[in-house]
Amino acid sequence: MFSVKGRRLLVCMCVGLAASWLATSCGSSALAPNRLETSAQTVELTVSAAASLEDALKAITPDFHATYPTIDISYNFGASGALQQQIEQGAPADIFFSAAAKQMDALAEKGLILKDSRQDVLTNSLVLIAPAQSQIAVTDIAQLKEAKVGVVAVGEFRSVPAGQYAEQVFTKLNLLEPLQSKLVFSNSVRGVLAAVESGNADVGMVYATDASLSERIKVLATVSAATHQPIVYPIAVVSNSPNPDAAKTLIAFLQTPVAQTKFKEFGFGVVAP
Repeated sequence: MFSVKGRRLLVCMCVGLAASWLATSCGSSALAPNRLETSAQTVELTVSAAASLEDALKAITPDFHATYPTIDISYNFGASGALQQQIEQGAPADIFFSAAAKQMDALAEKGLILKDSRQDVLTNSLVLIAPAQSQIAVTDIAQLKEAKVGVVAVGEFRSVPAGQYAEQVFTKLNLLEPLQSKLVFSNSVRGVLAAVESGNADVGMVYATDASLSERIKVLATVSAATHQPIVYPIAVVSNSPNPDAAKTLIAFLQTPVAQTKFKEFGFGVVAP
């Protein structure tokens, strides 16, 4: 038999042990969500991509998120040359997706991409376009030399890959000098498309994928691939990316059948991984 004093001491000890157990139990429960949140922490990738990729990449993004819900993507679209310069100047980017090898080569020479991450992903073609109601009777690029055309819209030769390809075409066909006074330059291939859509240019040279997006233009001719360098879209992880593993995950996804099907729907050719 316990005395009154003994019973009080026993009760106090039991209460203390119970409180200690509850504190330990609650503490363990409180730590669990923190560990879970850490393991599911969201990573945000910044992708600097050629303007001609905008619609296709935005269409593919929901499929990527469904597979990798903890990786968010922020896009920076523009001319590949301008994006190259931004990366060279230290602008934040995890991935560079160029419309030509030239800009990717320039970054590689400066050690600004992870060379083992570089992949050729897509191909494209060039077309000559005019406003939908245009009466210009041109069915071959060479006819531009004699055609009654006032304004020819193209991308900047120095920074826009579509413009660089156009320069190669004009040079190959001896059209550069005859068209020199008619050329109007845009800082992106989408700018060329807009100039023709609005009627501010009589004709323009854009990618086939851009032309397919607009009902306000018509395609006059497809440019022969023999008149310019192959149009290939390389992609790579930027060397100072804080999330190289997530970046490589996205690059791998863009080469899956799901993504390739979407690219084809927008008119791109795909390069086998």
